[in-house]
Amino acid sequence: MARLNENLAKMETLSQRLVAALAKHQPSDPALSGPEQDLFVRAGQAYWQEAMLHPARLIEQQFDYWGRTLRHYVEAQQAFLSGTLAAPEDPGPNDPRFANPLWQSNPYFNFVKQQYQRNAEAIEQALGAACDELEPGDAHRLRFFTQQIIDMMSPTNFLGTNPDALERAVETDGESLVKGLENLISDLEANNGDFAVRLADESAFEVGGNIATTPGEVVFRNHLFELIQYAPATEQVQETPVILFPPWINKFYILDLKEKNSLIRWITEQGFTLFLVSWVNPDASYRDIGLADYVEDGYLTAIREARAICGTEQVNAVGYCIAGTTLSLTLALLKARGETPVRSATLFTTLTDFSDQGEFQPFLQNDFVDGIGAEVEREGILKSSIMSRTFSFLRAGDLIYRPAIRSYMMGETPPAFDLLFWNGDGTNLPAKMTMDYLRGLCQQDRFAQDGFELLGHRLRLRDLDVPVCAIACETDHIAAWADSYRGVCAMGARSKTFILSQSGHIAGIVNPPSKKKYGHYTNGDMSLSAEDWRATAEFHEGSWWPRWGTWLKRRSGKKIPARTPGDSAHPSLGPAPGTYVKRVRPA
Repeated sequence: MARLNENLAKMETLSQRLVAALAKHQPSDPALSGPEQDLFVRAGQAYWQEAMLHPARLIEQQFDYWGRTLRHYVEAQQAFLSGTLAAPEDPGPNDPRFANPLWQSNPYFNFVKQQYQRNAEAIEQALGAACDELEPGDAHRLRFFTQQIIDMMSPTNFLGTNPDALERAVETDGESLVKGLENLISDLEANNGDFAVRLADESAFEVGGNIATTPGEVVFRNHLFELIQYAPATEQVQETPVILFPPWINKFYILDLKEKNSLIRWITEQGFTLFLVSWVNPDASYRDIGLADYVEDGYLTAIREARAICGTEQVNAVGYCIAGTTLSLTLALLKARGETPVRSATLFTTLTDFSDQGEFQPFLQNDFVDGIGAEVEREGILKSSIMSRTFSFLRAGDLIYRPAIRSYMMGETPPAFDLLFWNGDGTNLPAKMTMDYLRGLCQQDRFAQDGFELLGHRLRLRDLDVPVCAIACETDHIAAWADSYRGVCAMGARSKTFILSQSGHIAGIVNPPSKKKYGHYTNGDMSLSAEDWRATAEFHEGSWWPRWGTWLKRRSGKKIPARTPGDSAHPSLGPAPGTYVKRVRPA
């Protein structure tokens, strides 16, 4: 008891730090945290309209819920009074949140779990009645935000109803709670009072030290990016160089986490001269930088410098996610200008047709986008924390609740996991670029529809006519594969290859052949619908990397002696991974 009392006393002391940390919190715009109230008003009206039209159905649902709740309470009381402490029969669905045996065997925890599941089911039934009377877009949003509330209220998220946390607290005489409170306070202090659970042990990684270690040199730098040319890994290389554009909403080193799963290192080992664009992390001084600047001062400049260094007329370009979308715009612009510096394009998990907004639909309506517009007008940037929060809520169980339980209730140190370290190392977006992307591409779908105005030209998806290889991922929740496929089908290129990798947005791309973990699908008939393409596709074991490497070599010319990074006009500005990737914001 002495140790327990000591730890409880420590918690009282820590509570003062907690209050001080919370005091730093600045209220955020409500528009960035939830939908407009009109959505819930419409939902309420729809529910009562359904009640008036079909009262018997709703009354039956209510009585069923009341009856099952009362019966459940009586069964739990009987279990307690019997003295056996045996839980009543548990017919509930399997749920990994309730893996502890006490959820099944202990009448208290079993009662809490089953009642939570009954409450969730009743809410979903009421939601169904309301959604039947709403527009599909409103119904989708209502389901999403209601599910967020249901997930938030899970008994596993509260100490008094989480047997894992309570058992750990007893085993450690309360030390786990002390450590958990210290973790919570540290996270709040690091984020000015905002709640943002730390996913990884940041002290375990150093960019350029034990991650992002493929050798190379920075050979060009401007206000938007550093251009890295990687050292050759073979005596001969393909004549046409490769230039890789990662998304500027993340750091590029997801493609170079460690030697054994580095796509960057693998590309050099296949005999390619590889350039990579490392984007700057902007501050408020970048507020007026838009998509046009990223295309002109980013893509076109990087392509020009890579061609100059290698002495070639063309490059093979690769774009990942939003960088693939912008690469597609760049290629349409080059077509309009009559220029052909790009021989082929590879698109990783790229959307170019936004007619179906998928899981992001709740966040792409006017109330949210208007809120983001007000935020970036005020701040000059869209802060990485706002984007991170949005992405996290799409996978709240994995990226919010489970990490929070482990850190704050179990008192565990965040794991030394490189992928999660990268996930927490986000970047800001310039104000103008943010709104160009959200309004013109995501909301209005101009590129795939009547054209996107950029640098004096109206650019259309069908204008993209270079050979294209697109890789999408089967369970991607950010760029749904069927949406990616639809965009590629609309391109004007005569040569189009589509590869569907197993797994999601990251694991499906960072899938080295050595792992032999995820396979991929191919189908040469792109006249089919996405569903028919998938149904008739051929499955291949293992990574898609070698297949893409073969495709790329056919478009890369002859072999020549390996190039060392830079030239007389492009001396080294420092070793890879450069300076921009390490900065919170530029000097």
